[in-house]
Amino acid sequence: MPDLLLELFSEEIPARMQAKAADDLRRMVTDKLVAEGLVYEGAKAFATPRRLALTVHGIPARQPDLKTERRGPKIGAADAAVQGFLKATGLTSLDEAKIQRDPKGDFYIALIEKPGRDAIDVLAEILPVIIRTFPWPKSMRWGARSGKPGSLSWVRPLHAITATFGPETEEPDIVKFSVDGIETGQTTYGHRFMAPAAISVRRFEDYEAKLKAAKVILDPQARKDIIFADAKELTFAQGFELVEDQVLLDEVSGLVEWPVVMMGSFEAEYLAIPDEVIRATIRNNQKCFVVKDPKTGKLTNKFVLTANIEAPDGGKTIVAGNERVIRPRLSDAKFFYETDLKTKLEDRLPKFEQIVFHKKLGTQAERIERITRLAAEIAPLVGADVAKAKRAAQLAKADLLTEVVGEFPEVQGLMGKYYALAQGEDASVAVACEDHYKPQGPSDRVPTDPVSIAVALADKLDTLVGFWAIDEKPTGSKDPYALRRAALGVIRLITENGLRLSLMKMAASALAALSLKPADAQKLPSDLLAFFADRLKVQLREQGARHDLVDAVFALGGQDDLLMIVRRVEALGKFLESEDGKNLLAGIKRASNILGIEEKKDKRTFDGAPGAALYGLGEEKALAKAIGEVTAEASAAVAKEDFAAAMSAMAKLRPPVDAFFEKVRVNDEDAKVRENRLKLLNEIRSATRAVADFSKIQD
Repeated sequence: MPDLLLELFSEEIPARMQAKAADDLRRMVTDKLVAEGLVYEGAKAFATPRRLALTVHGIPARQPDLKTERRGPKIGAADAAVQGFLKATGLTSLDEAKIQRDPKGDFYIALIEKPGRDAIDVLAEILPVIIRTFPWPKSMRWGARSGKPGSLSWVRPLHAITATFGPETEEPDIVKFSVDGIETGQTTYGHRFMAPAAISVRRFEDYEAKLKAAKVILDPQARKDIIFADAKELTFAQGFELVEDQVLLDEVSGLVEWPVVMMGSFEAEYLAIPDEVIRATIRNNQKCFVVKDPKTGKLTNKFVLTANIEAPDGGKTIVAGNERVIRPRLSDAKFFYETDLKTKLEDRLPKFEQIVFHKKLGTQAERIERITRLAAEIAPLVGADVAKAKRAAQLAKADLLTEVVGEFPEVQGLMGKYYALAQGEDASVAVACEDHYKPQGPSDRVPTDPVSIAVALADKLDTLVGFWAIDEKPTGSKDPYALRRAALGVIRLITENGLRLSLMKMAASALAALSLKPADAQKLPSDLLAFFADRLKVQLREQGARHDLVDAVFALGGQDDLLMIVRRVEALGKFLESEDGKNLLAGIKRASNILGIEEKKDKRTFDGAPGAALYGLGEEKALAKAIGEVTAEASAAVAKEDFAAAMSAMAKLRPPVDAFFEKVRVNDEDAKVRENRLKLLNEIRSATRAVADFSKIQD
């Protein structure tokens, strides 16, 4: 079966756009092929700085023929309707139509046969549409062709389109079309400097091999592997270790077509700057990797760069050029760092009075004051020193006004720690300046120092309660203030540190610190609690736990101790994996279903204790006795927070519940007996609510 080779050759495509562009090209072409009845065997897309390429193999040479029936007017319909039917279906007369018998009347039916087209003709039709509608995040129009302005909008000027199609055993044909005056062909170009000549290509294997010979590595992953392996080998050979950086590796591989790894150096005096600042300087300005001493773990005065050329002088000029750029950048960073050290963190705080955090939530200074008050309240609950928690909360945001953080925002918090240590602050206070932002994602480290925990919780809760109070909650996929991340951070801080805290009380304290008065302040904490429940469900689902069990526990109400909720969910999950748990759940569901039907029928509930005098069968008595014993035992276990014991107690209900449904007819002919038995079923439901609302659990 024929294969397609498509290449769009242009000026340099920004590295950040390449991976998505390759995926978009593959998706758009293959979706169109399938829509046209051309089901392919496989497809793969590639990107380099100067080209997007796609290979699709196993495409049928021709579309299948299509046969469709089209229903027309009734027999005897008006002539205008008949003529319209004939014109739409391409029939010359009604003699060519079939008649379909129908109880509502007989109708004309046209059998329309649409012969399939050659796949190459379909490609010539769909590919230019895809090119013209390609979803670049940013694009441009350029130049004039034949005296007319260019009409194509592309990320950078497009120079050539290669499009070939044909079976492996034959010479492929060119898929002929043009876009903005660019005619398709089978000519591409190699490396801009080392092999710029035109290259004639036939199919993908030939194309990839010829590009490699012309100093172009087509596959982005292959370029990444080369850069990573060569960088590690180069640093190891000199007794150093590469500081790995996957994000930078992804970017650098998109800047070169023929990666050549080299090592440069800078003056050792710059090692007085914190390692993170050196890394940010070199990474952001020159897209280079930093190198560390494996014995000390500290950075060395070396860096690794990736060139796009095999230089005649072995790269000496390239290395010298990078060193020449990095040197003044490090000099600036050193100046910023030394300048920052001259001003104490607390002396920067007055400037926050002129900086608005949010127009409805006041200035940054007001927010810092709120966080300080809340951290002081939380500190004794998490075992932190109150004075240290207050000091850390006061200083935690101060580094936002420093020169280094202004230049490199990604080191905020971290620089606060360095500056706090430099001015003699307690180690816990300094660490909290960095860690109060954490965790910032599901894989980020969770602070364990009590002072850091107190400030981190205060910071996140102030954010959540504040934006909840002004009704700036996340909606759909929109979360401009990262409130979902803040809630997940609170959950991880509490659960991973094994903390016993009341979310409702902390939220109420945060609300009290706000100067504004929300319209529904009483509802705020519980509304926010529901948001935490949703975040907890997401986290547990990602960990492989059942999110419906969270609903079953939260449905009991008054549950705002996240640690206990998680432990209860864990115990419930283990219980439901057992045979007793599965069968008891089935029995409870059956009882709930019967109750639901009968309550709806009678338009009442069956609350209240059943009467022992109305028990006519031994199974009723046995179930009633078991419910009493289990309720007491499970409630006592829950009170001791021994949820495993509570589940074991629940398991004792299984035999009498099974026996009850096997031997007892609930809807007895005697109305009083029926009511009593329905009350007994309600007792089952009530008893199990000591551990969870089983109605929320999915079968």
